[in-house]
Amino acid sequence: MTSPVEPLLPGTRRALLHRIATAQAEGRTPSLVAAVRRQGQTVWDGSRSCVEGHAPDPDTQFRIGSLTKTFTAVLVLRLRDEGLLDLSDPLEKHLPGTGAGEVTVHQLLGHSAGLGAETTAPWWERTPGSLRPTLADVLGEQIALHPPGRRHHYSNPGYTLLGSLIEAVRGASWEEVLRQEILEPLGMHRTSFLPQAPHAGGWAVHPWADAMLPEPAEDLGLMAPAGQLWSTTADLLRFAGFLAEGDDRVLCAASVEEMKQPSSAPETGSLDHYGLGLQLLRRKGRTLIGHTGSLPGFLAALWVSAEDDVAAVVLVNATSGVAIGEVAADLVDIVAEAEPRIPEPWRPLPEVDGELLALTGAWYWATRPHILRLTAGRGLDLRPANGQGRGARFVARPDGTWVGLDGYYAGETLRVVRNTDGSVSHLDLGSFVFTREPYEPAAPVPGGVDPEGWRGLGD
Repeated sequence: MTSPVEPLLPGTRRALLHRIATAQAEGRTPSLVAAVRRQGQTVWDGSRSCVEGHAPDPDTQFRIGSLTKTFTAVLVLRLRDEGLLDLSDPLEKHLPGTGAGEVTVHQLLGHSAGLGAETTAPWWERTPGSLRPTLADVLGEQIALHPPGRRHHYSNPGYTLLGSLIEAVRGASWEEVLRQEILEPLGMHRTSFLPQAPHAGGWAVHPWADAMLPEPAEDLGLMAPAGQLWSTTADLLRFAGFLAEGDDRVLCAASVEEMKQPSSAPETGSLDHYGLGLQLLRRKGRTLIGHTGSLPGFLAALWVSAEDDVAAVVLVNATSGVAIGEVAADLVDIVAEAEPRIPEPWRPLPEVDGELLALTGAWYWATRPHILRLTAGRGLDLRPANGQGRGARFVARPDGTWVGLDGYYAGETLRVVRNTDGSVSHLDLGSFVFTREPYEPAAPVPGGVDPEGWRGLGD
């Protein structure tokens, strides 16, 4: 049982409208459309246009540029989950002869493969893909700019390689795989490879005069997996719901969560990270996941705050002028701050294992107190008592141990060590000994415990 969906308050709706109206006016964009999702439903949409009576609606297509990369990343994770590849595989294993065969699938997904940011001339976003009919035409002669795995360096050609990888493993076009494996299951019927009416036209606005110039809308060919798609706010909010929780028809929640983890160190001077096909933005104490996009004539942004249960999409039809990522983030902030998420009612676990319940409570690593709590599905949560330091969630394994899901202990094994009589001796976490008392004498504390025990200054 979940809380009923509540409409946004009038003040919140006006604040959202004011934000997009300001963005359209100050950014001097022909049109702008936006929408917000909460509790699994669209709770607000709005638009502005320079043409009276012709503002776009949630069904109007705009080009979404690099938001396309997130879709491509989902398709790659699907291949991994099916056992058809591993993220640590070198590209050469599945797509030979590219000249970039030593880079891994994971490095391509997270933009740490060291490839160039753009294709060789001419400017690929404004020219037809027929000018780059092969991967060699995309990558050029200087394929690598940095050693693979050393740094984050955003690469559009890297996602072209991922699109070709998908085609090689699936034996079908990237477009067809995308349609069958993501768009149809999620009901995204207004997301397409080429524009479908009604759709916006792309424009460039003169920087020093209120004048416009139409931008070409090219078929990007091999570069399509990096930025080809057209979509609507309605469809993108469906995709936002998938990114928030996963969908077993497309990608399970655990794999979607994996996409949200930082894949490498951020670019120099940046505090933001990149996951696997997702940008990760820390802002005003909340984490936003999603992606921005741009192609000549269009800007797009989608952000999801899972902790607030709020997602926002903003689409405009101008080459520049609007800080698109900031506007979409502001919409999330407006709703999250004006109408904070109402938590679900507390409920007890459906069942409680008595042996696990006996493990809960205080444990000590050396002299540092920790609290162990029982969670759903025989899971455990171990945190410092003062809330500072290393803590993690753990999920149960069939062999009676637990594996860390996050933080310092991600992937580490937690086991209960018992005495010969079956009583609990201590917890072992990656060789760290946790005892019921600080430096408990009877526990096998490495280095032993002084037999004279604790003492005062005069002892």
